[in-house]
Amino acid sequence: MESQLHIPYLREVIVFLAVAGFAVPLLQRKFSPVLGYLLIGGLIGPYGLGLFANDYPIASYVVIDDLDGVRALAEIGVIFLLFAIGLELSLDRLWSMRRFVFGLGTAQIVLTGMLIGSIAYAWGNSGSAALVLGACLALSSTAIVMQLLIEKGRLTTPVGRSVFSVLLMQDLAVVPILFIVGVLGTVSAGESIAWDLALALGEAAVTVVVIYAVGRLLVRPIFRLIAQTGSREAFMAMIVLVALGTAAVTGVVGLSMALGAFLAGLLIAETEYRHQVEVDIEPFKGLMLGLFFMSVGMGIDWRVLGESPFWIAASVVGLIALKAVVNIGLFLLWKLPRHRAVEAGLLLSQAGEFAFIVVGLAMSLGLVPGPTGQFMLIVASLTMMLTPVLELMARKSGALIEEQTARGATEQAEATEALEGHVVIGGFGRVGRLIASILDREGLSYIAIDKDPAVAAQARSMGLPVRFGDASRLDVLQAARVRHATALVVTLGDEIPTERLTARMREAAPHVPLFVRARDGDQAERLTNAGATAAVPETIEASLQLAARVLEGCGFDDDVVQRRIQLER
Repeated sequence: MESQLHIPYLREVIVFLAVAGFAVPLLQRKFSPVLGYLLIGGLIGPYGLGLFANDYPIASYVVIDDLDGVRALAEIGVIFLLFAIGLELSLDRLWSMRRFVFGLGTAQIVLTGMLIGSIAYAWGNSGSAALVLGACLALSSTAIVMQLLIEKGRLTTPVGRSVFSVLLMQDLAVVPILFIVGVLGTVSAGESIAWDLALALGEAAVTVVVIYAVGRLLVRPIFRLIAQTGSREAFMAMIVLVALGTAAVTGVVGLSMALGAFLAGLLIAETEYRHQVEVDIEPFKGLMLGLFFMSVGMGIDWRVLGESPFWIAASVVGLIALKAVVNIGLFLLWKLPRHRAVEAGLLLSQAGEFAFIVVGLAMSLGLVPGPTGQFMLIVASLTMMLTPVLELMARKSGALIEEQTARGATEQAEATEALEGHVVIGGFGRVGRLIASILDREGLSYIAIDKDPAVAAQARSMGLPVRFGDASRLDVLQAARVRHATALVVTLGDEIPTERLTARMREAAPHVPLFVRARDGDQAERLTNAGATAAVPETIEASLQLAARVLEGCGFDDDVVQRRIQLER
């Protein structure tokens, strides 16, 4: 009986389970679970009720004051979050995101870090301290942002994918950031920081490749063997072992443990056991993440907040505003529509959990003074606590901008009510643009419709008659007076919407010639049967154009070439 009283963290675990079971569900009626855990963490932490524990002994029973121990356990929540995210991806999907991961992600870290570091240096910090603060505050909170996206079902949306791409690059950047901090704290004159950094990054790359290669060989056979036993306990144990084991390997070689967990999830995502693994880890992941969010709330020293309320508030607002402006600008530069750029930029405007690790290491090495470090950790904590509010603002702002864009497009469409004898172009991609330029040169009027607000806005800024809308919808085409048009050209890339629109259009306006872009000969035949005046398969047409060039290069006369190509058509 005596031994039970000395179970490590038993009281803390009981307090946490009570919070997860009773307090958070009550707060969840008005707040998100993330914000609920943050608020409760601040309340039961050493800087909440802990301040009154000596005067009121009863408070000591619900206070958790061992922050280091709690954060060590809480890191498991971040590990399982990244593991779950890896399960939802595949290597092909990850590779398809490389432009955002390595391009946009790198630009965000470098530009934001330089701006924050410059401000810190101008405020009187040393060059090393400014570098550290700029690097760590440029990162955002993977745990909070991803959890909010999952809760709202927005992880697989264009905004969710763009945000995740940047967060993934930020997780990768933790490796060189921690290395640079360590080197700055120990390097002596004449040592080559660049060489050591290159060597560390090379070791990191080799580690990732080895983990992935070994995992591809072992994961499927191991899970098949465990699944054949029919033991749910053994299957769950293997899931935990793969996630924590891979995280431990990357942690030992100096990489982020969360990155190792992400690799483990990516490996299992390519097997037939993916869905069962997702179901089994969901409750465990949720509890561990709750512990992480509570640990963030516990780390806020409200006394320092009371000593410098103005400067802390100004720093919180300034950091969020600076990161939001930079992020929105970069997302726009990477061709995201305006409403999505605003939403994604606001979602990434807080500081991240790695700030606690980086600033803590810098303080221990003497790179950042203690008061400065504590001040910035409080600022980082408060921005993280504000993330659920920022997420709500992001969604509403994005929806408002999208609605205004659509309203402007509708008003422009209404201005064309008297238009007749024009050509309606459905889709303003590369094919639609080429057709529009030819019509323009021949003096033929047209209206183009595209569902991407950014494309429509850019075209309108150039004076082109392009409207925002979904050209696969008959009512949108009717708003462009398609019944009074000389022709309708459909350049949509999606097969099913194109075929459905062709059939409906032929019924609604049988007198309007209908020219449709097809993917191949089979679809062209289906579109012709559905009522298209002409359906041009893009793959065949490209081949015919290439064949014409070949015949010309072989010395054939132009008339002979054209007759041959026309015969093939």
